[in-house]
Amino acid sequence: MRFFSQRRHFNDLSEQEVIALAISSEEDDARIYRSYAEMLRADFPATAKIFDGMAAEEDEHRKRLIDLHTSRFGEVIPLIRREHVAGFYARRPIWLVENLGIERIRTEAAAMERDAERFYLAAAQRSTDAATRALLGDLAAAEAGHQNTAQDLEREHLDDDSRASEDDMAKRQFVLTWVQPGLAGLMDGSVSTLAPIFATAFATHDPWTTFLVGLAASVGAGISMGFTEAASDDGELSGRGSPIKRGFASGIMTTVGGLGHALPYLIPDFWTATTVAIIVVFIELWAIAWIQNRFMETPFFRAAFQVVLGGALVFAAGVLIGSG
Repeated sequence: MRFFSQRRHFNDLSEQEVIALAISSEEDDARIYRSYAEMLRADFPATAKIFDGMAAEEDEHRKRLIDLHTSRFGEVIPLIRREHVAGFYARRPIWLVENLGIERIRTEAAAMERDAERFYLAAAQRSTDAATRALLGDLAAAEAGHQNTAQDLEREHLDDDSRASEDDMAKRQFVLTWVQPGLAGLMDGSVSTLAPIFATAFATHDPWTTFLVGLAASVGAGISMGFTEAASDDGELSGRGSPIKRGFASGIMTTVGGLGHALPYLIPDFWTATTVAIIVVFIELWAIAWIQNRFMETPFFRAAFQVVLGGALVFAAGVLIGSG
């Protein structure tokens, strides 16, 4: 099968190609760390300095590898990158990691160092040149020691106050970008669809018709809320984050909130479906109260009273209208 592969296998690489691969990998890692630093600099300046320091170390590793290549093979370095080698470890694109939060970025950086350490250990075992083997072994130890380096940089740039401030900023950004729009959507979907769904249910006593009305109301409300949230604020001045993220959070949770008590009407028996739907409504309302208490620091019983009272009024209106 190797004959048909468009990529080389690591064991098929020459020593020169292994060193060239190490050079390009160090260059890529330094660029990733600098991208992390630039991305975090405005909101998390202390952590940005840590990634600046790690990028500088990768630059030093690359320089040592280039010096080794020049002394052994000359100045022309073959072009070989991670994607050219079958089974070689890959790096996540920056745009995938940047949305995962500061702790996830720190975890991703630690995984990068472990991958690099394994690569240098494997490369050192294949080398027959003493100087090359020694350098690759040193780089493996350096990558393993990056955990200590990161800790040293944290102690230098990220004291307890700075870390607490950055953690608070990360939590606030998560709440503003995801929780707040999602909660607004869940409340709108759960409460605003109660009246049309239960009005239809008690007017027709037809579970299938009720389900179709609930599905249409939920999807329509989700689309409306999603576009409204995305268009209402670009996030530049308010600091609420990407309008696309907020739009998705609001739209999806609005649809989920409405579908929760529409789906029971797939049950053919009207009263069974209605009983299940009412139970689901109370679960949704208590979930909203819990989210308000957990992320918005609203006292639980006050949140529960507000949500349950509002939901009960809308539910009663729907039943009265449908029974009239």
